[in-house]
Amino acid sequence: MRSVVLLSGGLDSATCLAIARADGTEPYALSVLYGQRHLAEIEASKRVAAALGVAEHKFVRVELDAFGGSALTDDIAVPKDSLAEGIPVTYVPARNTVMLSLALAYAEVVGAEAIYAGVNALDYSGYPDCRPEYIAAFQELARLATKAGVEGRPISIRVPLISLTKVEIIKWGLSLGVNYGLTHSCYDPSPDGAACGHCDACLIRLKAFGELGMTDPAT
Repeated sequence: MRSVVLLSGGLDSATCLAIARADGTEPYALSVLYGQRHLAEIEASKRVAAALGVAEHKFVRVELDAFGGSALTDDIAVPKDSLAEGIPVTYVPARNTVMLSLALAYAEVVGAEAIYAGVNALDYSGYPDCRPEYIAAFQELARLATKAGVEGRPISIRVPLISLTKVEIIKWGLSLGVNYGLTHSCYDPSPDGAACGHCDACLIRLKAFGELGMTDPAT
């Protein structure tokens, strides 16, 4: 059985890749260059894919920075040292919909039966496209809008991390042999790719490793 894994190079997507392998699937990794202001995660995705093993690693470019509207794609400051309430400025409009659509196309072409995505509704609950109801809606779209779905072989959208805390995610990944030192999560890294340690992504990650009595291996 083949799967497509959306692989950003971050902690969650690396864990998803390990889970896809543990589930017995042959993973095809898909990394999306969506116009993000830095490519540190993309470089991390290459390291993760090489370490965990994939049948193929595909890179697709979609220029969401043409629209902007996010601190990740536009000239907007990334918030530091406080976790945002509501929908944060790091939300990229329609990003998950675009990425899942690309994964759906890739899955049909390679004959994959499942798509794995590191969507999480706890640590990023402000993002509207990380909610369980959104994933359920996209699953129905996948059933209706694909040849596989019409022929009775709908592609499964798997989000195994959606209801887990970051601590639980890290524990699961460690049990599967994920080397989190290869990953990158920071929204605002330095020019050499070093994590800032102060954005939402860094704060959540550092807190989780701290609760486990560990130092973040990527720092």
